[in-house]
Amino acid sequence: MSGNKKISRRELLKAATVAGIGGMTLGLSKVGEAAPPKEKSKSKKKILGVDVIKLGGQGVISGAHADYGWQIQSGAILAIDEINAKGGILGSRLELKFMDEELKAAVAVKNARYLVTEWGAHLLFGVDSSGCSMAIGPILPELDRICVFGHASTHRLTEELVYGKGIKQIFRISVPVYQESNLAALIFKEYPNIKRWAGIHCDYEYGYSVWALFKDTLKKYRPDVEFVSIAWAPFWTMDFSSHISAVMAANPDGIIATPWAGEGVMLLRQALMLGVFDKVQAWFQCMGGSVDFLEGISREVEAGKFKDKLWATARYIHNYPDTPENNKFVASFRKRWNRLPNYSAENAYSTIYVFKAALEKSRSLKTADLIKAMEGLKLMTPAGERFFRPEDHQAVYNVPGGRVMKDPNYPIPIVGDLKVFPAQAYYRNPPFEALTMGK
Repeated sequence: MSGNKKISRRELLKAATVAGIGGMTLGLSKVGEAAPPKEKSKSKKKILGVDVIKLGGQGVISGAHADYGWQIQSGAILAIDEINAKGGILGSRLELKFMDEELKAAVAVKNARYLVTEWGAHLLFGVDSSGCSMAIGPILPELDRICVFGHASTHRLTEELVYGKGIKQIFRISVPVYQESNLAALIFKEYPNIKRWAGIHCDYEYGYSVWALFKDTLKKYRPDVEFVSIAWAPFWTMDFSSHISAVMAANPDGIIATPWAGEGVMLLRQALMLGVFDKVQAWFQCMGGSVDFLEGISREVEAGKFKDKLWATARYIHNYPDTPENNKFVASFRKRWNRLPNYSAENAYSTIYVFKAALEKSRSLKTADLIKAMEGLKLMTPAGERFFRPEDHQAVYNVPGGRVMKDPNYPIPIVGDLKVFPAQAYYRNPPFEALTMGK
């Protein structure tokens, strides 16, 4: 399948009934397998009191980061079709409307309000940007809806808004920035020859969080390390040459970088042009394990241009874990969409099944009942067993980091030479220590 063609957004929308500007409503009992005969579900409809459970999602579906929204939609649609084909949830079928957050907090808040107050969403999920998540979180009590965040990764969402301020409607199914920062520190504490670190980071919430946590954690294990340079790149940066030159002037041994999607691919290609991988001993690309990223640098990996110095992780890696649940999910996703799933797809897919488990446990659509059902919930998912901590509503599960390399079993590079640590070893735990944030 090395010649796989990506399913375009236009083709994805063919599976949907388009409704409204910037959003779509999916009559998903019509997609894939047919819905069960009405006579089989009539007796169950009154359990939740509705024929249709409305799921309101959002993510970025425009611009250089649009593949993440595509993956969120694709993972959600796959799960919704599977559930609807088996009769829905307690006799109610699922329906999806998905909107473009545009990576703008004001737009994301407007979308959330529209989905609940005008479209009538019972449950919310998605959100790509950390800044958008921090804007949506405080309005959820007013909307009286749960939102399961599946990408936005700032630690502040769960640490400050849930644990600190008690906003119980927030849940996060994805690994937060602990994955990129603390895990990277655990890996590189074992490399005493890499002492001088530099960063090329996103000039917004995500980059600030990763850089602060990475420095804090690595310094605890390695008091001898130095943080010699930092460059900040705003959204939509395409020319990273000045950022690269600035940090390389400090002669770092290692670089940790957060630009993602198309921006991250551009960063690495420009780093190659400037000879960075001839000079540094390691480069850790925080979201470099995402499928879109691996697709973008496939030729360079195959040609050995990174000299085995490129490391990466993600919030789910398609080649890990080797379990029946993950193998089935990857196979089903590839069959449906002719691509491998990234972490956004897996997080969205698993979110739908979390909703299913919570609704079946609570037998209620009331937000208070669903919160109780989700606190402490354990569920086996493609990424492994997830456990939602009652204290901060953060899902705990394990994802390793490793080197980016070619594998003949996959059409694109993988994250291999995996360094596996228990999630408890790199997750921050309540009560949370204060961090010095900012530039």
